[in-house]
Amino acid sequence: MTATASIREISDADVEPIKRLWHQAGVTRPWNDPDKDISFARRGPHSTILVAVLNERVVATAMVGEDGHRGWAYYVAVEPELQGQGLGRLIMQGAEDWLARRGVWKLQVMIRQENTQVKTFYEELGYHDTHTITLQKALKPGGTSV
Repeated sequence: MTATASIREISDADVEPIKRLWHQAGVTRPWNDPDKDISFARRGPHSTILVAVLNERVVATAMVGEDGHRGWAYYVAVEPELQGQGLGRLIMQGAEDWLARRGVWKLQVMIRQENTQVKTFYEELGYHDTHTITLQKALKPGGTSV
């Protein structure tokens, strides 16, 4: 399956399919506006959204960005009916490659503590718990800190 999927950066035509995929895969949260997040990721050279395309259809995504020291991946999603077929591994490899081309040597992901299935997935890819705590502060009124 994944041998025929290709990875590329987002195009304008991908926005609606990406939002549908994120909802289907359950990676959206009520306090995060997908349109705003997509626009923000596309505004400069330090972030993007990668898509895995299979038969001209977006089947996986990873929002990836870097701050000059570390890279981050968010909105890692695979169409539910295609999960377990290597597309998650493929899109994460795309994220790693995107960052490596920029000279970034670390990639971090945040997962919810109770999401043990996803934790196992990342551990199988070589990620490990760094035993750090992530703290967050909303910088705009009404911004939810979750």
